[in-house]
Amino acid sequence: MSESLFEPTTEEAEHPLLRGLNPVQREAVLYGNGPLLIFAGAGSGKTRVLTHRIAYLVTERNVYPRNILAVTLTNKAAAEMKERIERLVTPNAGRSLWVGTFHSTCARLLREYGDAIELSSNFVVYDDSDQLILVRECLRQLNLDDKKFTPRSLLSHISRAKESRISPEAYAKTFTGFFEGICSKVYPLYQAKLRQNNALDF
Repeated sequence: MSESLFEPTTEEAEHPLLRGLNPVQREAVLYGNGPLLIFAGAGSGKTRVLTHRIAYLVTERNVYPRNILAVTLTNKAAAEMKERIERLVTPNAGRSLWVGTFHSTCARLLREYGDAIELSSNFVVYDDSDQLILVRECLRQLNLDDKKFTPRSLLSHISRAKESRISPEAYAKTFTGFFEGICSKVYPLYQAKLRQNNALDF
């Protein structure tokens, strides 16, 4: 992190959460309202700045921990971040914070608010092998040969449709072709079976 002209007040400079931070790191921790971009290389103290900023928001700005979201790339990084924040604030703060990977955060949101889309909080998330098994079940139920219409290809089409936010109902109207016609039969059944099993896919 490069140098900054930022000069904290004497009171701020003596704050425990600012000890050991360089001027630019302090500026990031004390930054006011609105978005803030921290652009820095590996080993420059980004995680330290983020954890100290979160702790500062909780202790000095009276931000309720549950109102803070921190997204990391790995579960290990999320656990480390929570642990650091708990050391800086209180153990209870870490439990309330929304710290996790993109997937774990989304799963937590669905467990808490899934009833809005009629999803039970005890849902399971199917991995790749679970999804392929489910596609095979669909093919058997539709009396289709899984050698001719491979589950992997069908699942790939379904995944692309979902990424494009195309529902099972809209799929047949969006795509044309022989294979797509088969997929338009499998996709709605696959989705119905997910719902029946109280399951989600990625």
